[in-house]
Amino acid sequence: MNLEMNPNYCCGFVALVGRPNVGKSTLLNSLLGQKISITSTKPQTTRHRILGIKSTAQEQVIYVDTPGLHLGGERAINRFMNREASGAVEDVDVIIFLVDRTKWTDEDDNVLQKLQPLKTPVILAINKTDQLEDKTQLLPHIEFLQKKMAFVSIVPISALKNEGVSALENTVSGLLPESPPFFPEDQITDRSERFFAAELIREKLIRNLGQEIPHRLTVEIESFKQESGMYRINAIIWVEKPGQKGIIIGKNGSRLKIVGEAARKDMEKTFDHKVFLQMWVKVKKGWSNDERAMQSLGFKTE
Repeated sequence: MNLEMNPNYCCGFVALVGRPNVGKSTLLNSLLGQKISITSTKPQTTRHRILGIKSTAQEQVIYVDTPGLHLGGERAINRFMNREASGAVEDVDVIIFLVDRTKWTDEDDNVLQKLQPLKTPVILAINKTDQLEDKTQLLPHIEFLQKKMAFVSIVPISALKNEGVSALENTVSGLLPESPPFFPEDQITDRSERFFAAELIREKLIRNLGQEIPHRLTVEIESFKQESGMYRINAIIWVEKPGQKGIIIGKNGSRLKIVGEAARKDMEKTFDHKVFLQMWVKVKKGWSNDERAMQSLGFKTE
């Protein structure tokens, strides 16, 4: 289909915002019907803005997944993530503000304060409703939320179970401006395979580690080559302290082996290629609080 030919075609950017761990990345994956953003139960898993592009005969929606806006965390990496999230709402056509069931926190208030001065239409999506034990709590909570801001719509969803997501999409569709598409119809993201290789390794590390270390590690792809129908990928896992290196490697390399195997399988599924993956763990002291070190590791505002 030639998307350019439809004179009534709509196209626009839609930012997914909210505090950490409300399910923004899970929602993006649900909207696209495939995995674009890594997910975990730990907060601050998403560190970069990621575009997910959905094209149909009538419209092209460019979803912008963002890091969770959070309070505290004065390290350089926290400031970077908050800048990425705050910047994402400046030039979009629609904002989807995600909250978690009937919970309302100071961090939700912090997000709300950033949205209130904007003229952009805001849809409130109440996520994880499948986890609500008492569904009768939802109606009074919606009434409570309606007083917070003039939302265009309030939509209860479960991104994980794909419940209410089509209703959310219909609401978004009604708010998109008429415009030709910005991206080719077969493009689904703005990020490279190299970027996703690093993210998939980081996802497996986050899921296999305790609470603290995931925020002190990052993954750099040193080389990404295609040879004989196979991707050969060399990756460095950077940590801040020698003790963290030992934890990631595990006894006799056991944890690193588990992480590498899981990441390789996901890469093969994502890239539709055989993958040969090699990983090393190295120490770069205090990288997450050093702006220059972070820039060298790919933390650059788009």
